Amino acid sequence: MTNTLNFLLAGVGGQGTILASDVLVNVGLAAGYQAKQAEVHGMSQRGGSVTSFVRWGKTVYSPLVGAGEVDVYLAFEVAEALRNLGQLRRGALAVVNMQAIKPVTVTSGGQPYPDDDRLRAKIAEVTDQAVYVDGERIAAALGNARAANVVLLGALSALIERSGLAPELTPDDWLRVIAGRVPAKYVELNRQAFGAGREAVGEGQQLS
Repeated sequence: MTNTLNFLLAGVGGQGTILASDVLVNVGLAAGYQAKQAEVHGMSQRGGSVTSFVRWGKTVYSPLVGAGEVDVYLAFEVAEALRNLGQLRRGALAVVNMQAIKPVTVTSGGQPYPDDDRLRAKIAEVTDQAVYVDGERIAAALGNARAANVVLLGALSALIERSGLAPELTPDDWLRVIAGRVPAKYVELNRQAFGAGREAVGEGQQLS
């Protein structure tokens, strides 16, 4: 890494976005970078929008990231993925979770909700470096859908590795940080979730 690497995490309260952000900043520190995390914006309780910026670098003076400066995007929910596209630089790396959490304004018929085709088309206007992951389905198959956030971190780790953005990092670096931030009885589940996320974006997975 020559300068800084700017991350944006966006989701809905209850999805584990804050835990994922905490893991990400500590993975950066464990790798020997300076790392800073911006204050989480929005409502962290279930149902509210949650966004968090994380920055890694040799020198990081501020956690703040300007519009069009995000290098790596981790979106936990479909509508939130679209809501924050203006923060991305062109060609940013994006991991998008295909979970739809529809607010009452949608379920009552008052507003439309973006379908899969619109989601992919809008993201393609900004970057061709996006992957789409069904984190809840993968985590549920392991026994706990709430581990979807770690599935997404696993996918993110594999893509960062493949892209060469942080060559110092290994999967074990991520797993050590995750293990230190979840209850002991869930460490094995989260290890499996992390590995499943990496497998979901294996070498055969095309960025689009």
